[in-house]
Amino acid sequence: MTQPAQLLSSSLDEETARAEVYGLLAALYYAPPSAELLDNLRVAVTEAPAAGALLEAPWGELVKVARNLSHEAIAREYDGLFGGVGKPEVYLFGSHYLSGFLNEKPLAALRTDLDALGLARDDAMSETEDHLAYLCEVMRYLIAGEDVEVANLTRQREFFARHLQPWVSLLCDAVAAHPKSDFYRSVAGFTQVFVSVETQGFDMLV
Repeated sequence: MTQPAQLLSSSLDEETARAEVYGLLAALYYAPPSAELLDNLRVAVTEAPAAGALLEAPWGELVKVARNLSHEAIAREYDGLFGGVGKPEVYLFGSHYLSGFLNEKPLAALRTDLDALGLARDDAMSETEDHLAYLCEVMRYLIAGEDVEVANLTRQREFFARHLQPWVSLLCDAVAAHPKSDFYRSVAGFTQVFVSVETQGFDMLV
């Protein structure tokens, strides 16, 4: 993964930057950030090369919060929001937001689409495929993968519209509203704006 310090740098082309943002979000939503990732966030560039960039403000807020919290505090926050035994405070699974239940029809539809893309969940991952981290990794692959039959804008737009756009904002709202949320409130704010930018970009392709 490209270091977070580079994500607003003009040294990355737009498609590479998109892929790296999805990779970063996958890492942040799958587990608390590692000490190395958190250290990189803390020294990240916060000024975009072009004035008025939509991601600049929420990215700057994310970096600011990362600098002010310890690794241990962020890990406790992650576990308090998304972990624990039984029902978590906030679900990270698309089926919950799309149907109100886990392991429902949205997950079956997702698995059908993943199979069509030639993708499958790693056996080492215990979560189902509708976990936000998994979906972000799929988007990163569809942007940066070498197989142009799969990794292309049409596939990206279709997958995003079916499996991310309908529910990610609901998740972000839930995280932002939760009293235990601090670091992840800033992650959700950045995610919300990024998803909005992606939506606008895909709409322009229609």
